[in-house]
Amino acid sequence: MWQSTNRITSQLTKLQKIYGDEPVKGSQKMRKVSTGFVYFFGALGGLLFGYDTGVISGAILFIQKQMHLGSWQQGWVVSAVLLGAILGAAIIGPSSDKYGRRKLLLLSAVIFFIGALGSAFSPEFWTLIVSRVILGMAVGAASALIPTYLAELAPADKRGTVASLFQLMVMTGILLAYITNYGFAGIYTGWRWMLGFAAVPAALLFFGGLILPESPRFLVRTGRLDEARAVLDTMNKHDTAVVNREVEQIQSQAQVVSGGWSELFGKMARPSLIIGVGLAIFQQVMGCNTVLYYAPTIFTDVGFGVSAALLAHIGIGIFNVIVTAVAVSIMDKIDRKKMLNIGAVGMGISLFVMSFGMKFSGGSQLAAIISVIALTIYIAFFSATWGPVMWVMIGEVFPLNIRGLGNSFASVINWTANMIVSLTFPSLLDFFGTGSLFIGYGILCFVSIWFVQKKVFETRNRSLEDIESTLRAKAGDESVDLATK
Repeated sequence: MWQSTNRITSQLTKLQKIYGDEPVKGSQKMRKVSTGFVYFFGALGGLLFGYDTGVISGAILFIQKQMHLGSWQQGWVVSAVLLGAILGAAIIGPSSDKYGRRKLLLLSAVIFFIGALGSAFSPEFWTLIVSRVILGMAVGAASALIPTYLAELAPADKRGTVASLFQLMVMTGILLAYITNYGFAGIYTGWRWMLGFAAVPAALLFFGGLILPESPRFLVRTGRLDEARAVLDTMNKHDTAVVNREVEQIQSQAQVVSGGWSELFGKMARPSLIIGVGLAIFQQVMGCNTVLYYAPTIFTDVGFGVSAALLAHIGIGIFNVIVTAVAVSIMDKIDRKKMLNIGAVGMGISLFVMSFGMKFSGGSQLAAIISVIALTIYIAFFSATWGPVMWVMIGEVFPLNIRGLGNSFASVINWTANMIVSLTFPSLLDFFGTGSLFIGYGILCFVSIWFVQKKVFETRNRSLEDIESTLRAKAGDESVDLATK
């Protein structure tokens, strides 16, 4: 096993040059690990997240024919992962406060592997549903664990960039799913290969995760100060002054007793909870995942053949990854709130144009092309703004003593909204038609601007401890304005 891990390490040594640091030895079985390795494997669960949620968009075209599925059954095949994600985020996420982020990440990799193979070998509808629920548990766990893990590892001035690597991995996973869908589209049992291929990155995540460091915040809370200092020394490029300051701040916050539901819903954490829940819901009700999951179906509805729809999907996926990479590079240069508002405007306008094009696509090739272009622009705005920013912010805003619980709760809300929107989409599409349904999602994009302006405070370039201190000051003194902090 360790030989496999060492091979992975040697393949990733180039990442050290990107970050310009030297590998160091820490305790806690860290071995020689660079920040590039940590960030890559720390975010790798996002690739599985993206692949396992994106691959069904192509696979469902073949599953529905071979298993003779109706609209609601199709919805459940897609949404079973989302139901599992709710369970995974609710059960595994909070456990990270007790057992550590790293151990639960390894457990998620094992569940990913089992769920992927179970889906691939499913003989009928209900076995497929159960397997995809299991797979979803790993997806939900990853969504609750990874943003927190990356946020706790990264320096304050790089936290947005590092945490948004999760979303870049998600989009890369979705692109990989699109390519796999197209590659196996000509095989009768191709959908089984599409779903089963996720076992490969799951195994890679497990082996890489074996030598990832634990979160320094968790290490301090469990009394392993020397190990925490070693991790911080690596992640801060051996800047002793920064390490000492962070250790002192973390020790101060770690003295607060671990909280539970009463603390999560208490006065001090209320602004964070509103942000986490609000962003989680709006990210879904603006229609992002209906477009990602059902894009090939949308393409076939406006006149594309199955092969052409899957090929167009790959083009969108490539564009998507490029846009997300750009977003990662500017994440710590533009305020989070500004990115959310720009994204909402772009997504709303794109949905209105797409709805118009779909309404007339039946008799016009030009209208169909307009629909595809608008859909592509919509995904680009989502990938550059609401996609990464939501996950970055829910990893930032909660206090240390309830960070795992808070991130988990926001993830549960996100996946619940995702499941409701995705499960109802096929039936709503049948009822309203492609020309009308997306107008409602577009309106909600503009409603989200009001929420961001009124309820969200800025977190860019602020340490996690500074954000928590401001929350505590706000709870004790109502004159403190979070929006200006």
